[in-house]
Amino acid sequence: MRLILLGPPGAGKGTQSARIVERLGIPQLSTGDMLRAAVAAGTPVGVMAKDVMARGELVSDALVIGIVADRIEQADAARGFILDGFPRTVPQAEALDHMLAEKGMRLDAVIELKVDEKALVARIAKRAAETASRGEPVRKDDNPEAFQIRLSAYREQTSPLSEYYRGRGLLRVTDGMAPIDTVTADITRLLGAEVA
Repeated sequence: MRLILLGPPGAGKGTQSARIVERLGIPQLSTGDMLRAAVAAGTPVGVMAKDVMARGELVSDALVIGIVADRIEQADAARGFILDGFPRTVPQAEALDHMLAEKGMRLDAVIELKVDEKALVARIAKRAAETASRGEPVRKDDNPEAFQIRLSAYREQTSPLSEYYRGRGLLRVTDGMAPIDTVTADITRLLGAEVA
């Protein structure tokens, strides 16, 4: 099963990915983790990425696709994978589709966690306030202003993926505001026989 989970920051993608990993025994592939691993391993793509990063530049879509292409060849991904943090744009999604097709693969589903953004912002603000009241440092991600910036970037860059994947017949939508176990059950239902 080859999956992508879509949704803005705070929607619960990480929580649901962990549950899918446990249920299906497939890896969750984070592009950031893959990039660091490729650099550390000194793969050809990793060497190119290291040079780009050493110059302080962003790694290109082509390099990220190369890293994903290398990673999905590993044994633990033979039965499938969940992509985390990629694709973020429609051009990246198109490049991913092309690369998978070259390998004789395709995505099985794209699960979108629909959420109420105002409720997400309130949830983050509450979590930050509770953390601060305990005298603990507040995570950068829990700063409401920073969170708004991340939400805005998601809306502009990543939310168009919903229509892209809807057009390809891959998009399945669930209510990300429901209780965690309810979301898990709905994702299981949306994926159908593949996860039964």
